[in-house]
Amino acid sequence: EDGFEMQFGTNHLGHFLLTNLLLDKLKQSAPSRVVIVSALAHVRGRINFDDINSEQSYSPIGAYCQSKLANVLFMRELARRLEGTGVTANALHPGVIRTDLGRHIFTTFGWVALLVAPLEAIVSCLIKKSAIQGAQTTIHLAVDKELETTSGRYFSDCVPVNVSPLAEDEATARKLWQLSEEMVGLQE
Repeated sequence: EDGFEMQFGTNHLGHFLLTNLLLDKLKQSAPSRVVIVSALAHVRGRINFDDINSEQSYSPIGAYCQSKLANVLFMRELARRLEGTGVTANALHPGVIRTDLGRHIFTTFGWVALLVAPLEAIVSCLIKKSAIQGAQTTIHLAVDKELETTSGRYFSDCVPVNVSPLAEDEATARKLWQLSEEMVGLQE
């Protein structure tokens, strides 16, 4: 509807726009924090600047991974831009959570999803976190006093972890920032 690939628009551009619209208030309220929920899937992501909306080639998983890499790149560039302001920016992987997010998997993956469904049910019981467990890293980043000045880091299970090499690429982060500004109409 807005002209964006849905996952990129929802997972990245919406957060990018909202955060930018709140930046003055965040700076006035310092110390303050921006917490960005990404996913481990960012390690498989690639930012396709030539087809950012996946119009030439679409893969649901590829689009998801691109959006999650965009989250981490956004966090890193935001943290860089906010240095010295009292506002921090960090991102996190909440884990694999038992939610209804996969309710449309059958329409996306068809009969393959039916074959995998029994295995997924077992895996869900063994490794998926509850919503409360999955929220812990987000809460930790938002309120832990020890993290008041920590910025530009990526967390999983409440501890800092490394990001993919692509997520550390400052040139890609800056280019994505500029493109995101253009896409949401923030560029002056």
